[in-house]
Amino acid sequence: MQRILVIEDDIDIQDILKNHLTDAGYEVVIAADGVAGIAKFDDTISLVLLDIMLPKIDGETAENSV
Repeated sequence: MQRILVIEDDIDIQDILKNHLTDAGYEVVIAADGVAGIAKFDDTISLVLLDIMLPKIDGETAENSV
């Protein structure tokens, strides 16, 4: 099963994405900020859905850190 990392601080958007992606057969990993997203990223992640405006570290900085 492919794993998708969703880095999103809005809980409603997290839930919508997780529900749709899980229904489509993906395993979903959630991170609420850039720091947590970087920590959860590893070689088992197939795709990252990344919000640009995040607390702690913004999406552009997080993107360049992984």
